[in-house]
Amino acid sequence: MKQPETSAGSGNGSENETPGITIRDVALRAGVSPSTVSRVLNKTAQVAASKQAAVMKAVQLLGYRPSVVAQELARGRSRAFGVLPEGISSPFYGRLMKGVEQGLRGSGYYPIFASGEQPSEESQAIELFLAHRVDALILMGGQLPDDHVVRLADRIPLVAIGRSLRGLEHRCLRVENRAGGYKATRHLIDLGHVRIAHFTGSPWHRDAIARRQGYEAALADAGIPFDPRLVVEGDFEEQSGFTAVERLMAAGVRFTAAFTGNDQMACGAGLALLRHGLRVPQDVSIVGFDDQPHAAYTWPPLTTLRQPTVDMGMAAVRALLEELRGHGFVLPTFNTDLVLRDSTGPALAVEGHLR
Repeated sequence: MKQPETSAGSGNGSENETPGITIRDVALRAGVSPSTVSRVLNKTAQVAASKQAAVMKAVQLLGYRPSVVAQELARGRSRAFGVLPEGISSPFYGRLMKGVEQGLRGSGYYPIFASGEQPSEESQAIELFLAHRVDALILMGGQLPDDHVVRLADRIPLVAIGRSLRGLEHRCLRVENRAGGYKATRHLIDLGHVRIAHFTGSPWHRDAIARRQGYEAALADAGIPFDPRLVVEGDFEEQSGFTAVERLMAAGVRFTAAFTGNDQMACGAGLALLRHGLRVPQDVSIVGFDDQPHAAYTWPPLTTLRQPTVDMGMAAVRALLEELRGHGFVLPTFNTDLVLRDSTGPALAVEGHLR
């Protein structure tokens, strides 16, 4: 993880960006103390005009360049945003982080990223961000208790993505995941599928819950009885999509289509079907969620629900920048779009291999 400088002008030489030249060298040349040099450079206190002139002359003669980060810390700011994704290796969170980087470009702020795959790691990352006095936080998913996040919002501006926090609704960036789950399932129903499996994301995750709700609503509206045997819990990873297919096959549960919690799970499910000699979409249709860049390059190319992850990261940044400027903000709600590719097709009149 990127580590910013943490010194705030203590006079120990950490403000220096010029190799070999320290704040003590400037103080010695100017005939003042290191703390006086710090006060002049950081403008944190009044210094006699003669001493200020001597310091600036020494700075010029030595070619000393003070650290911008240290100067901001001396003023109680870091010019940094702390960004905490639930999993730093996830393609979904990677796209969100790209949006954060693009949103901060040219703003004078920079991001610090930390991974929070485990609750203990999340807490440690938050403490690190606070120690570095970041100006704002962006939380992406995660398992920090809601009351912890609410208390955190009293200390620092923050935006949460992929979470629903009572009392902080205006700080939670929303995606129409329920509508997306409905669209995915409705697409399969319109193709004639009735035995539609759903492989969920992490069952406690807000997005996974909403997508399952959309799945169940689409079945109900079409008059298709809900079969709990067709719902298999996963965790948004490829392996859980693979395992979900294996479980249904081992249990002899028939299905001709599957709506998966995300594109990664769709890839895992596709591999499991291939191992069982089943073709996509001739035998089983698959719909993913996210429209990650690799979705167009799977075989067959994946039908999926697109959510604008880069735009979402940028929107979180814009809201926080507005708040730091003293303005109000309103986070947009993002819709999802069905992207039709080759992994879905009409249901067979006879359900073939999946009896």
